[in-house]
Amino acid sequence: MTRVTLQLLTLLWAMTGTSTQTRSSCSVPLAEQPLVNGIQVLMESSVVNSAFPNPSILIAMNLAGAYNLEAQKNLTFKLMDSDTADLTVGQLALTIMALTSSCHDPGKKVSILQRQMENWEPSSLNIPASSFYGPSLAILALCQKHSATTLPIAARFAKSLRANSSPFDVDTGAVVTLALTCMYNKIPIGSEEGYRALFSQVLKNTVENISMSILDNGIIGNIYSTGLAMQALSVTPEPPKKEWNCQQTMDSVLDEMKEGKFHNPMSIAQILPSLKGKTYLDVPHVSCSPGHEVQPTLPSHPSRVPTSASNITVKYTINNQLRGVELLFNETINVSVKEGSVLLVVLEEAQRKNPTFKFETTMTSWGLVVSSINNIAENVTHKTYWQFLSGKTPLNEGVADYIPFNCEHITANFTQY
Repeated sequence: MTRVTLQLLTLLWAMTGTSTQTRSSCSVPLAEQPLVNGIQVLMESSVVNSAFPNPSILIAMNLAGAYNLEAQKNLTFKLMDSDTADLTVGQLALTIMALTSSCHDPGKKVSILQRQMENWEPSSLNIPASSFYGPSLAILALCQKHSATTLPIAARFAKSLRANSSPFDVDTGAVVTLALTCMYNKIPIGSEEGYRALFSQVLKNTVENISMSILDNGIIGNIYSTGLAMQALSVTPEPPKKEWNCQQTMDSVLDEMKEGKFHNPMSIAQILPSLKGKTYLDVPHVSCSPGHEVQPTLPSHPSRVPTSASNITVKYTINNQLRGVELLFNETINVSVKEGSVLLVVLEEAQRKNPTFKFETTMTSWGLVVSSINNIAENVTHKTYWQFLSGKTPLNEGVADYIPFNCEHITANFTQY
């Protein structure tokens, strides 16, 4: 190979590695900017008292431009010191992207993730679609670091996804789109055309499924899956047949923000990049030049603290009918709590009144998750967990965020996925 040819290939590689993203045109109106700034401050303030270093929050801070530089620095150092042995592939991938967006070298974390993904394979053809969420993040993180060596890993991943027969999941589909768009944009000139055809096919199918999940008001899936879905639809090289009205989605998200929907730090971290016109594909391009710490004033949100002296009654059922689990039960209790209380207060009051309703929680990136009720604990090996429903509808928020209404029937159902 001549020197000129090598230089030409290097140039072509650089060109294919530069994303030619076609973003759907939408933005936050100037009058609503304080609302967006407010939820960012709320998210950043969670870093101070949190024992759980959340890489998604650092990514959002860096993409949006951090206000609290001390919180940004502390979170970066915590993630640098994190033990990879304690992380899933998805958590490790997010940690790598968080450090990359902070202009810090993730070090050995990248090679560890690459080895894990080289050995990854789905346990069956019909595993839940959400099982691809973490591996999708891994493909995205590896693509941004070593796209050439990630190519065969991404191809094997895409083939596994194509063969999967489980119902579609919007969050997973969005991250799949981001990951395979990154790979599609970085296929080197001269590579097998099979890579481009494979990624294009999976992207097309995934984006069509996301498009079919758009509600009449523009929300995609549900309010909390919309942020990642907006990122996906704004960068995909395979746009859906049905044109997406990005501004309608943006306006609906802003309306939900005014109602106080985005108060959980993780939910803010997932919507904030889209509100700032950024996506996870921008992670390697974040400017880390020193800035000035600025604290915008928080706008007024509907209060989530009970302000009324009146009480409401919530019907609360705990149910376990899974075969193979030693203790089967179906117990119901009526609980009286202050109007405006979160579901966690209902659980605590039920536990106080009847020890059968004893429960335990685990801290996650999304906040508290109920991990055990009546001594029956979730089990990753058995694929069991406690699912909360209002009537027959699964809750979109956790127990520390969801606010029940009067006479609502909440069920905690021990479920297998």
